[in-house]
Amino acid sequence: MDLDFSILPRFQNALLIGLWVTIKLTLVCGVLGLALGFLLALARSARSALIRGAAGLYVDFFRGTPVLIQIFWVFFCLPLVLQTEIPNFLSAVIALTLYMGAITSETFRAALRSIGPEQMDACVALGLPATVKAWHVVLPQALLRAIPVLLSNGIGLFKESALISTVGIADLMFVGNNISNNTARPVEVLTAVALIYFVIAFPLTRVVGALETRVLKKLEI
Repeated sequence: MDLDFSILPRFQNALLIGLWVTIKLTLVCGVLGLALGFLLALARSARSALIRGAAGLYVDFFRGTPVLIQIFWVFFCLPLVLQTEIPNFLSAVIALTLYMGAITSETFRAALRSIGPEQMDACVALGLPATVKAWHVVLPQALLRAIPVLLSNGIGLFKESALISTVGIADLMFVGNNISNNTARPVEVLTAVALIYFVIAFPLTRVVGALETRVLKKLEI
């Protein structure tokens, strides 16, 4: 096989644009999924069996079905159900946010369980409203405990976002696939795309490992 990596500099701008779309999508869906996941975790701890059941069903569904099917459903079925056109980028945000919410809810749920009951008793004794307890007492402690896993979830989202290319979103994977088809150089181009994902994801995994060690030490103090 005659490899020629010298073609890659010609397409660096296109690859960078695709990378920016991937990063932007990851950041938007990560933030929205974080908020949704926290609300779902609270719902799964609610006193109402109906609320707990609905939240649990949501999480089980999105964790138990392939992300690719979820993306296809949002892109092709949701507009038909709502009888309205949904922009492609918004569809991508909806699909990945719904998935990310289910994943992060389990992370928050585990973090909430690790908060001692004396914290909740103190909130009751002080007569704090439920919203104050949730956002000023529970959330900060849950975030501290969940940060390493939440960052791991974000890295996973960054990689899972490549599936968006199957529905025509011009992310890094979509751009790379188009270039490989047009140049008939799939080995060179897709290897470069894989390396871009790796160069971004690998250092972040090392940061997560370091943060996890620091958080565990802080919780032990």
